[in-house]
Amino acid sequence: MYSSFEDLEVYKLSITFTGNIYRLLERQPLKNDFAMVDQLRRATISISNNISEGFERETDKELIRFLYFTKGFSGEVRNLFNVMEEIGYFDKRELIEYRAQIVVISKQLANYIKYVKKRCS
Repeated sequence: MYSSFEDLEVYKLSITFTGNIYRLLERQPLKNDFAMVDQLRRATISISNNISEGFERETDKELIRFLYFTKGFSGEVRNLFNVMEEIGYFDKRELIEYRAQIVVISKQLANYIKYVKKRCS
């Protein structure tokens, strides 16, 4: 049992991922695409925000609901990577590490959801 959301490995990974994305957003040509930068920042920050908010709700039902929101934001981030690749901001090779990080986060979220569901049944 975890005493705070800061103890969760998936939360720690999401904070590191957010820092990595902020550094990515400083690169050209993405830096000047304010809409894309804003959308990617919001989606990325929502991952750690929803983990923490769900945890602080103090019920398993609410935690699961917020973890599903979080998983949705991970999918949104992956979609934004696909769009950035399609429009030529980055090639597939440049985004490999970022994709790997968000996939790990998504898988850990899925496992945590299963754990919480099992715990409350």
